[in-house]
Amino acid sequence: MRLKEIPLIGMLSAILLVVQITIAFLPNIELVSLLIIIYTLVLRKKVFYVLSIFIFLEGLFYGFGLWWFNYLYIWFILALITILLSKETSSLIWALVSGFFGLSFGALCAIPYFFMGLSSGGIEGGINNALAYWISGLPFDLIHGISNFLIALVLFKPLNKLISQFYKRYF
Repeated sequence: MRLKEIPLIGMLSAILLVVQITIAFLPNIELVSLLIIIYTLVLRKKVFYVLSIFIFLEGLFYGFGLWWFNYLYIWFILALITILLSKETSSLIWALVSGFFGLSFGALCAIPYFFMGLSSGGIEGGINNALAYWISGLPFDLIHGISNFLIALVLFKPLNKLISQFYKRYF
């Protein structure tokens, strides 16, 4: 990473947090997933710096609760999926990725609950604990998936073009 990219990493991390906080009153409607996809396409592996700072800032702002541990891997999974599909240019493909990620968000968040359930009921307790958590959040996952799909379908091309041009011009 070049020295002049350090302020960019900080700025992009702050944008993620501000965008998340600004529309947090809308249940499971967010722009973070789309921005992470675009940041990953533009920055490639440097996006992991952005994600690390963003996750830390979330913990500072909201507190370091159990939910926070989910973010230590969830956003990285989205970035890795994006890296694997980075040759794609279709808004529809990225909308599908973002929508599927939103649908699977609750399942990904259920992973720690599986391990918590192991201590009280073995494998069966872990599975029951994780399933209970995941199923209780399915309505929110549905909203999350649909909204992620629609937001990415509409905003992927203009935001990707804007951020790509900015990065190419100044970095």
